[in-house]
Amino acid sequence: MKIAFLINNAYGIGGTIRATANLSGAFAERGHDVEVVSVHRSQDAPRLAFDPRVTFTPLVDTRAGSPGYEGDHEFTRRPTTMFGYSLTEPHTALQDHRIAEYLTGTDADVVIATRPDLNGYLARDGRHSRCLRLGQEHLSLAAHREQVREDQNAAVLGLDAFLTVSEADAAAYRAALPRARTRIMCLPNSVPAPDVAPATLDSRTIVAAGRLIPVKRYDRLVTAFAKVAAEHPDWTLRLYGRGVRKAALRELIDELGLYDRVFLMGAVSPIETEWAKGAVAAVSSDMESFGMTIVEAMHCGVPVVATDCPHGPAEIIDHERDGLLTPLSGDADALADALKRLIDDEPLRRRLGAAAREKARAYAPDAIAARYETLFEELTRARRRTLSGAASRVRERLARERRARGRGASGHAPAPEHASSPRPPLALCATATADGGLLVRPGPGGRLPGGPRELLLRLRHDPEGRELRVPVPEGGDGRRVLLSRAAHVLPDGRWDCYLVPAGGAATRRRRITARIVEQAALVGLPPAAGPDGVSSWIPYTTTDGFLALRTWLRSAHAEVERLLLDEEGEASVTVTATLYGAVLPEGARVTAVPRAEGAPEIAVPVRPTGAGGFVFTLPYDEPVRRNAGDDEPWALRLAGPGLAAPVPLGRIGGDVVERKKTDVVPGTVVGGHRVTPYFAASNALALRVRPERV
Repeated sequence: MKIAFLINNAYGIGGTIRATANLSGAFAERGHDVEVVSVHRSQDAPRLAFDPRVTFTPLVDTRAGSPGYEGDHEFTRRPTTMFGYSLTEPHTALQDHRIAEYLTGTDADVVIATRPDLNGYLARDGRHSRCLRLGQEHLSLAAHREQVREDQNAAVLGLDAFLTVSEADAAAYRAALPRARTRIMCLPNSVPAPDVAPATLDSRTIVAAGRLIPVKRYDRLVTAFAKVAAEHPDWTLRLYGRGVRKAALRELIDELGLYDRVFLMGAVSPIETEWAKGAVAAVSSDMESFGMTIVEAMHCGVPVVATDCPHGPAEIIDHERDGLLTPLSGDADALADALKRLIDDEPLRRRLGAAAREKARAYAPDAIAARYETLFEELTRARRRTLSGAASRVRERLARERRARGRGASGHAPAPEHASSPRPPLALCATATADGGLLVRPGPGGRLPGGPRELLLRLRHDPEGRELRVPVPEGGDGRRVLLSRAAHVLPDGRWDCYLVPAGGAATRRRRITARIVEQAALVGLPPAAGPDGVSSWIPYTTTDGFLALRTWLRSAHAEVERLLLDEEGEASVTVTATLYGAVLPEGARVTAVPRAEGAPEIAVPVRPTGAGGFVFTLPYDEPVRRNAGDDEPWALRLAGPGLAAPVPLGRIGGDVVERKKTDVVPGTVVGGHRVTPYFAASNALALRVRPERV
C-alpha cells in the first residue's frame, strides 16, 4: 500500500513533524510504500531523522539562495484560495497550484493531511482521487480561532476520516458535527522507544520541553520551581525549546533570582537524550492536545508531573501509578507541591518511573500503525459501493502484504526501493561514560565497515595537526571503541571524529555522523584531576550533524558552582567555586584583568570553604570606574603564593558544551554602566562592563 503524508514543512523539528516521522517510519517498517509530501522545503535535509525508506517530495523550495528557490515565483503574488491558518510560511496561489497538482495526480492509496488548511486542500482537491483521505488534528478543536474551526469543520465533511490525538477532542468534534458521515475518532501519536539508556533519576534535575508559547505556561513552572528551590538548593530546572515567550521567561527567571538555577537550553533534537538527564519531568500547560513530550519522558523512565489540563495528560498518565496530575485550579502551588513530593520521596520517584516506561509501550509506532491499517480496511469496506474497483485493489493489496509479512522470517515485507535521501554514510552513537570517558558504537541494527579500522580524532584548527587513533575491535556486535581519560590525554579544543582503515592515511577518513549522543552520565560530574592535569570531555553533535568532542586540559582549574548577585546593597557578584589540580594557598585572591594592555588589575580576597572550595565577592564599582571603552571584558583568574600561574575560573564540568548560551546572568546598572558576569566561548567566567544607553 502506498501511504502519503501531506505536511507543511517536514524540515523543522516541531511536534507534528516528529509524529509524522514516527508514523511514516512504522509504515515503512511494515512494508508499505511511504511518501512525505512537504509543501515547503526550508532546509537542504530534514532536521529530524526520517526512515531512509521514506520518499521525500517537496512542493515549493523556500531556501533562499538555492538553485530551485521559488520565493519570487509569479504565483506568490497571488493570494491563496484556501482558508488561512498560520502566519508562518503563509500559503499563496503557488502552494494552491502545487498541492492541487499533487493530489489530482497521486497514485497513493491513502493520503493523510496533518493540519487544518491541508485538510481543506485534501477535501477539496483530492475529492476526484481514488485514495482514502484522512485528516489529522494535532491541536484541538478549542485551540483554533473561530474562523479556522468553521473552515476546518466544513473540510472534515469531505474526508473519509478525521483523527484526533485524544478521546476528549474526538468527542468534541463529534458533538460539533453531529450529522457528519466522516469517521471521527482518536488515534494517538506514536512515540518510539529511544535508543538511550533510561534515566538514573539521581541527577537532581527537573526537565521540561516544548515550544516557549503562552499555552505551555512555563511561567507557571518557573514560579513553582521558585518554591521548590527555596527548600532544595541543589536542584535545577532545564527548559528545552524556543518560542515567543523566551524573553518573558528570561525576565521572570531573573526577577525571581533563579538565573543560576533555571536554564533555557534552546531547541535540542533528538530530545530523548535530554529527558534521560532528568530525575523528574514537568508539564505545566493550560492545554495539551496530546502530550508527546509526556510519552517521550516516560519512555526514558522519568516520572512526569503534569497539570490535569485538557486533553492529553489525563489520557496518558494514570495518577499515582505512572505519574502525577495536578489540578489547574491549584496553579503554581499545586505544581510545586507535586514536584517537591517526588524530590523528597525517591522510592516513589523510582516506582513511578518504572511504571511510566511500561505505559509508554502502548504508544509504540508499530502498535499505532497497526491501528491505522485496521482503519484503512474499515474505510475501504465502507466505500465499496461507490469505489468498488479501487476498494478491491486496496483490499487485495492489504491481504497480500499481510500474507507476505506472515511468510517473512522477520515478520515484515521486503522494503521497496525508493528515490529517497540516502542513508548517512557512517552514523554512529556516542555515550559519555560515568568516569567522563567516551564510548563510540554502532546503533541498533547498525554496523561498521568490515576490515581493520581505527577511530580517528583530529584537533580542529590545530597548526600541529594533532590526532588520536584508537583501534576498533574486530567482529560482530563488539565493534565499539572506549576512550578513557586515564589512558588518553587530549589537549584543550574541539576534536572531529572519523573512521579510517587501520594504519591508513588520514586522507581516506570518513567523518562520523552522530546518530545519537548520550551525555546523561556527565550531569553534575566535576572535572577530573590527574597526573596530566585537570580535564573534562563532552561529546556533542555539531550544527551540521557530525560527532565531535569538546575537551579541556589545564594544569589547574577553578570550577564555578554558584553565582549570586547583590543589587540591594553594594552592587556585586559573589562566586562559589572549587579548585582542582592545586592546593588553595593562603592569601589567595581573584584578579579581574581588563583586556586593555597594561591596564592595572583588580584583586579581591577569597575565603576558603574546605576541600578546595572558596568564595569571593567582586564589587562592581571599581570596574565601572576604570572602564575605558565602549564594551570592556574583564577576565577572572585565581592567583596566590604557590600557584605556578593564574588559574582560570569557569564551568568545564558537566554536560553543557557552550555555557554562554544557557548559563545567562543578568546585568546590573551601576554608575551609568551595565555590568554583567558571563561565560565566554571557552566556558571561562568573565565580566563585561559597558555604558548603559538610555
